[in-house]
Amino acid sequence: MKKYSLTTLIGFYLLAGFNHFIIPDFYIPLIPDYLPMPKAINYLSGAAEIFLALLLVYPKSRRSGVYGIVLLLFLFIPSHIYFISEGNCFEGYFCVSAFISWFRLIIIHPILMLWAWSHRNNFISFFN
Repeated sequence: MKKYSLTTLIGFYLLAGFNHFIIPDFYIPLIPDYLPMPKAINYLSGAAEIFLALLLVYPKSRRSGVYGIVLLLFLFIPSHIYFISEGNCFEGYFCVSAFISWFRLIIIHPILMLWAWSHRNNFISFFN
């Protein structure tokens, strides 16, 4: 079960990371106006997600990958708050109900952190 969870976690962050490059227009409006260079932030976020997912593959670097994912998710919190403050909608990009926005921030985000955190002492090898 732990190996399945870890494999899914790696796939999740690889997909999320590549998505920043495939559909940047989805993510750029979610970056708060007060941050400079939103395109660079988007690509840096995607690259970080890919890099951290790859760190999860190897037992020796897994803990660093887990800590990095938790930190990255923490850094994404202002984006969620910004989205909520902007009315949960960026016309033509992404619109959801206020309930969904708050649910993502208060429930889903901590679950993602805990999911990664659960693998910090996991020394499963994919190569055995």
